[in-house]
Amino acid sequence: MQPPKTLYLDGNKSTVEILDQRLLPHTIAYEPVSDKHQVWDAIKELKVRGAPAIGVAAALGLYVHMKNFVAQNQCLDHAAFTQEFESAKAYLSTARPTAVNLDWALNKMAVSFSANKYKPVPEIILALRQAAEKIKSDDTDICHRIGTHGAALLKPGMGILTHCNAGALAATKYGTALAPIYIAHEHGINLRVYADETRPVLQGARLTAFELHQAGVDITLICDNMAATVMSKGLVDIIFVGCDRVAANGDVANKIGTYGVALLAKNFKIPFYVCAPFSTIDVNTKTGAEIVIEERDQAEITDLWYNQPMAPRGVKVFNPSFDITLASYITGFITENGILHPPF
Repeated sequence: MQPPKTLYLDGNKSTVEILDQRLLPHTIAYEPVSDKHQVWDAIKELKVRGAPAIGVAAALGLYVHMKNFVAQNQCLDHAAFTQEFESAKAYLSTARPTAVNLDWALNKMAVSFSANKYKPVPEIILALRQAAEKIKSDDTDICHRIGTHGAALLKPGMGILTHCNAGALAATKYGTALAPIYIAHEHGINLRVYADETRPVLQGARLTAFELHQAGVDITLICDNMAATVMSKGLVDIIFVGCDRVAANGDVANKIGTYGVALLAKNFKIPFYVCAPFSTIDVNTKTGAEIVIEERDQAEITDLWYNQPMAPRGVKVFNPSFDITLASYITGFITENGILHPPF
């Protein structure tokens, strides 16, 4: 069995159907989004998440917003259409500050808009749809290529540790960090995967364990603070993680706890690979110190998963979503164009 689709375009209803990942693993439900506010909310509230999927959701969402804007306002005026496109693009870019794929995809849509801006509005809308669908199809191809390059590092029986969720649920198919595992699995290579539960919203437990179990992969869930013990027992041969942004020097932002995994990998001499498409590389950000780290509601730690609060009321909570792993701890980047090794 394959994991459910992350999102898809429903052309008949002019909506993007988004799998609400907050409800996984127990409920599979799709939420239709049809305007910029609904798309923004879906991204911000982690209904859709993962760097590639965020970009695809933004692109498809911008297209359906503009299509519905024209239909609802009977707007064929170029000036008003252009103003709304620019406003919607700017608004959507604020949904998640750390994921560089969000702006990357929106900028791709802007290039398409600019190339067609003198055409009739219906033709611009068609061009936006084609651009968004290409971003989606390209993502599937890119993830497959990442998986193929990464799978070349794997041998039967190897143990792999991953942190957070960078699989099929974080993209259109395959994902990034889990792509090598899926490709190897398709070729009959048996592997053992250990998934950290991953705070703050337990995406390793709820999503990675769910999708790999669905796919028939040998998956073991561990708490974040068990990673050192698992490594010390010789159960981990290689580590694959994804990321939301790569700085020009090779520092990466990924879900909080990734830095700790990298430190442990260095100690136990375990190869630590970051799986990421080239679109995740932000050449305008010199080092990881310049990456904006999103902080989320403290209730995600104290209340979200419990019948009663886990911590005393009023206690201070520090809840960053990401941390920065320094380039010096990274063995290599597995990209769609091959594996990059230091110096980055």
